[in-house]
Amino acid sequence: MIKKIVLVGGCFDLFHYGHLQFLKAAKKQGNYLVVAVDPDDFILLRKKREPIHTQKQRVEILKNLRFVDQVIALPLLKTYNDYLALVKKIKPAVIAVTAGDPQLKNKQKQAQTVGAKVKVVTPLIKNFSSTSIIAKLDN
Repeated sequence: MIKKIVLVGGCFDLFHYGHLQFLKAAKKQGNYLVVAVDPDDFILLRKKREPIHTQKQRVEILKNLRFVDQVIALPLLKTYNDYLALVKKIKPAVIAVTAGDPQLKNKQKQAQTVGAKVKVVTPLIKNFSSTSIIAKLDN
């Protein structure tokens, strides 16, 4: 069987229902799901908060999902070319995203370099973000 690799990326901190639905939908786009997990520094810089789970813990959680085939713990990627190098290394057929992905245009350009497609596989589920769950817990 030829591998049809699907690549997804994210923090996956405080793993929740939205993450689960996204990953299951992504897997349906191929037969080999690769999940790239952002480092703790990314959460500190972009989300402006400490991670709930360390990158090592998040990787372990994801590796234990039966439909995830490979998990990559990323270093802190800072530039378009850093992400492009990752895409070139993995050579996915599909890069799966959630609706409203702020990096959609960059991901489309990166996908094009390896002949891949970018597919929106799930809508953004408003009440299921790590930020909104953390806010509810803080109240």
